[in-house]
Amino acid sequence: MALAQAPQLPKSPVTINVVDVAGDLALTQGAIEAYQASHPNLVAKVNFTKAPAPELPAKLQAMQAAGRSDIDLVLTGVVALSAGIDQGLWVKMLPDHAASFPAVLDNYLPAARKMQDLAQGQALVVTFMPAGPLLEYNPDKVKQVPTTPAELLAWCKANPNRFGYARPANSGPGFTFLMGLPYLLGDKDPRDPVKGWDKTWAFLKELDTCIEYYTTGTGAIMKELGEGSRDMTVTMTGWDLNPRILGIVPKNYKVTPFKNMTWVNDAHYMAVPKGVPPDKLAVVLDLMAYMLKPEAQALTYDKGYFYPGPSVKNVPLSMAPKESQDAIREFGRPEYEGWLAQYPHVPTLEAKAVVEAFRRWDSEVGAKKTK
Repeated sequence: MALAQAPQLPKSPVTINVVDVAGDLALTQGAIEAYQASHPNLVAKVNFTKAPAPELPAKLQAMQAAGRSDIDLVLTGVVALSAGIDQGLWVKMLPDHAASFPAVLDNYLPAARKMQDLAQGQALVVTFMPAGPLLEYNPDKVKQVPTTPAELLAWCKANPNRFGYARPANSGPGFTFLMGLPYLLGDKDPRDPVKGWDKTWAFLKELDTCIEYYTTGTGAIMKELGEGSRDMTVTMTGWDLNPRILGIVPKNYKVTPFKNMTWVNDAHYMAVPKGVPPDKLAVVLDLMAYMLKPEAQALTYDKGYFYPGPSVKNVPLSMAPKESQDAIREFGRPEYEGWLAQYPHVPTLEAKAVVEAFRRWDSEVGAKKTK
């Protein structure tokens, strides 16, 4: 198959519409704006919008059916990426546009490179986080800290409504908890939510008996934790640091790993919907290539939201803006380095398994209690 010819850059600057369904703009908006500032001949304006991940695929499908192209670049987690792969919504990046991204696969950090495989060539990893699952708790309220699912269940039953988590289809920590449980519970096949998760589904239904309701997103459960209406939730590295840096969760709240856990890694991706006109596509490809350069990646340390953030090699914290360095030094946890080295890592589930896991959780666990 011949590679797509790199589209020609436009004669006059274009407007780029970026939609974020993963909270990724917290990490990448600065770099996108830096690109715009240094390429006034290519970019007249960038419009940024945010949307819930579950709603995006249907919207793109409707636009493509109508022959419209209102979205030029999507920043997404695995959720909308998977649904879009499933429905054939994305422009194939690799190998079709490999010329725009020389040596891109070799430049990724090894674990980010594994996350890139999940994109099946239809998107590019832009930010990376070794995620979780971890438990975050108020140390004044939780004296016996659970370190196994059985201990978590016992604590939850002894303290009804004091533990909660967000709907996994719209929450990184919720999703990571869902994917981490089969490893912790010794399920038959941790990569197969349909045939391999008997223990996980049974556990989640049992845990449901002491949970008041599930929030629709992570921000809401973190607010409840910070305000004291919950004492414990599930988290991951970035969702531990960022709400504490922002003052939503008290600084002294603690985090613990599960005994013998497996880290389920997470990433955000850049994907381009089919139908973007060639002159705009040329600019978007150039912008994406810029986003993977060390100077752009250094901005993704941000305020610890997707800790650490960079997906490519050779981007130490010392390259990040001083504000990021200070925040991460103050609110980071020295223990992370040890835990990250101590326990094994796996990538997120493959696209079809993700869709299946969410469908099953929504219908069998959270159906009547999400708000």
